[in-house]
Amino acid sequence: MTAGVRRGHVYRTGSPASGVYYSIEYRRTEHRSPSLPAIETTVIRAAAELEYFRRASFMLSVQQLRDLPPDEGREIAFVGRSNVGKSSVINALCDQQGLARTSRTPGRTQHFVLFEVGPERRLMDLPGFGYAVVDKATRAHWNETIPVYLEERVSLSGLVLIVDSRHDLKPEELNLIGWTLAANVPLVVLLNKADKLGRQASMAAVRAAGKAIAALGGDASSARLFSAANKTGVPELRALLDEWFSAPLAEE
Repeated sequence: MTAGVRRGHVYRTGSPASGVYYSIEYRRTEHRSPSLPAIETTVIRAAAELEYFRRASFMLSVQQLRDLPPDEGREIAFVGRSNVGKSSVINALCDQQGLARTSRTPGRTQHFVLFEVGPERRLMDLPGFGYAVVDKATRAHWNETIPVYLEERVSLSGLVLIVDSRHDLKPEELNLIGWTLAANVPLVVLLNKADKLGRQASMAAVRAAGKAIAALGGDASSARLFSAANKTGVPELRALLDEWFSAPLAEE
């Protein structure tokens, strides 16, 4: 028995709450026999295209901005306080447990660490802030170099700010959000450790973070629940970062 497949329209769909949309193709299979009903299937075409995140590899770790690779291509930076699970978020995104070093001691990321996810596509793990137990000289170095990186790195294509979903946004986090708005840098605020919250508490955390972001003039929907532990939000994050990597470069 033969069947004909009629390809439907390609729609953009997803979660309005997260603001992330996928390209989904709807197909309708119609059997030649009238006694058999049509079969409708969906094909999420984006999934296979985002597999390149799983091929991420360590590139280099440096203390000085001058030692970074040429300022070309695209770079997406991950930043957050030293106890929010930043390295775990990167590992979950790339589905590689040991890609970014994790530790029970907050603040272990003390360098600018780069990972390559494709030709001229990089992830930057910035030093944590706010809690790390480091000497004053190192802390002063971070306070000087991180703002320079954020302001002058031409290849910076987006910022992933990771926060603890169990707490309100801290002053340092709000300052970073304000900077991205002023610099017109794409931003997503991941409310990590959402697995430790119940449904109502999770929704309350999203609303509170969205309200704080909107008060600064930003988009409330840039606040999204995430869990590196149970992979909540991983597909949406991959899709968003892929959009940032693929967006046309702004003209100088």
